[in-house]
Amino acid sequence: MKMTNSWNRFIYRLWAPVYDAILASLFLPGRKQAMACLELRPGERVLMVGVGTGADLMLLPAGVQAVGIDFSPEMLRRAQAKLPLPDLEVTLIEGDAQRLQVEESTFDAVIFNLILSVIPDAGACLRENLRALKSGGRAVVFDKFRPEDGKLGAGRRFINLFSTIFGTDITRRFGDIASGAACEVLANEPAILQGMYRVILLRKR
Repeated sequence: MKMTNSWNRFIYRLWAPVYDAILASLFLPGRKQAMACLELRPGERVLMVGVGTGADLMLLPAGVQAVGIDFSPEMLRRAQAKLPLPDLEVTLIEGDAQRLQVEESTFDAVIFNLILSVIPDAGACLRENLRALKSGGRAVVFDKFRPEDGKLGAGRRFINLFSTIFGTDITRRFGDIASGAACEVLANEPAILQGMYRVILLRKR
């Protein structure tokens, strides 16, 4: 099944009431690892792509200004319920991360947690959010990718028929997504589930 905006809007409306209860504890170690890798500092402005239910909001350091974007209004309502948070300035916006309504080069950092395997065009999402990032700014990715040197086997293709129904693609390779993007990889570390999930730190060129 091909990922589409219309399907994502439907499936994440279903996920919204149960997402935190079912998946929050599983993904928390990877989210913490990504946040530590990004090393946000007070006064920095960070763009949170696919902010979802706001699971990353509580991990932000004090003094950060955050803008969270998500395509699902139901997920955003869950995130809004977690606000306000002490010493944080957070704005939540409903929008398409493939076509941002934000100015160019206005953010110090971008967080791509569990979005590049979900959004229909991951390459467009990466490039568009790098556009919003200042030159030399950092971005962190926490997501699942198949190995760069691994072939896409029949088994993974078959499983993907079902995983996409639940709103995620397990066949994507980060190197393909980042091809031609104005960034360099500073770190690529294994995260949860024996490295199936990675934490990747980028810098905009």
